[in-house]
Amino acid sequence: MDQALRFESHAFGRPYHAARVRIAARARDTELHTHADFHELMGVVSGSGEHLLTTGTQSLVAGDVVLVRPQDRHAVRGAAPDGLEFVNVAFPSSAWQGFLDLTRTNPTGSWATARGPVAFHTPAAIAVFEHALDRFQDEPGAYDLMRFWIDLLPLVSPGELASPAGTPIAPDWLSKACRSMRAEENLRGGVPRLLELSGVSPAHLSRSMRAAYGRTPTAFVADLRLEHAASLLAATNHPVAAIAARCGFTSQSYFTRCFTAAHQLSPRDFRRRSQRAFVP
Repeated sequence: MDQALRFESHAFGRPYHAARVRIAARARDTELHTHADFHELMGVVSGSGEHLLTTGTQSLVAGDVVLVRPQDRHAVRGAAPDGLEFVNVAFPSSAWQGFLDLTRTNPTGSWATARGPVAFHTPAAIAVFEHALDRFQDEPGAYDLMRFWIDLLPLVSPGELASPAGTPIAPDWLSKACRSMRAEENLRGGVPRLLELSGVSPAHLSRSMRAAYGRTPTAFVADLRLEHAASLLAATNHPVAAIAARCGFTSQSYFTRCFTAAHQLSPRDFRRRSQRAFVP
């Protein structure tokens, strides 16, 4: 069975995860996997290889940029003689969607219709990946992730991203309500608060959210709560019970069950691992 990787299992409270990956020509392929809750962008720095997909293989050469979405099953192999080197930047799908909504960016063309990962050949973009990797070594903030997107998108597909005047991905009322749900006081209110912010009927909210984001309001709120809880566990020493309450969970035991099911780590184990992750 394919692995379904989760963002916080690698990022530990940081807004994105970046790494330099080297795969030798005779090394084993990476494991075929999907992403449970995050997108990633790969920037090929040197060498060559192949992206192994359910639809076949996709060649990879220096200067390629590849967007991998949660539904995409993929693995990577290096090719002779030099293998493959790329910088990988991963980020929560909810943050990516929020950025697209905030900037009124509407992906078209291959961004919207491709059956697998979306690839572009843009050598100038590699410097943007290197900068994101450098910033990742120094406890990056959310602004660093936004800067990565802002610098990268015009380079990879300026013709496939609608201008701010273009048709938005989600209606204004929905994108505004979803952004507002990131505030802790709203997050604690859960789906009822999302309904209040939306100003529409439950059925209309559910239909609109499924159409725009491919998920239910309940799943959207649950993911936001777990994402915020992971950040608090990594960045603070607040008791687990207090974090559960701040994120809107009805009890510590229920929070622990939800968090452990999502991350395969208890909140306390996650905190211990995340705090060690920041030690050089």
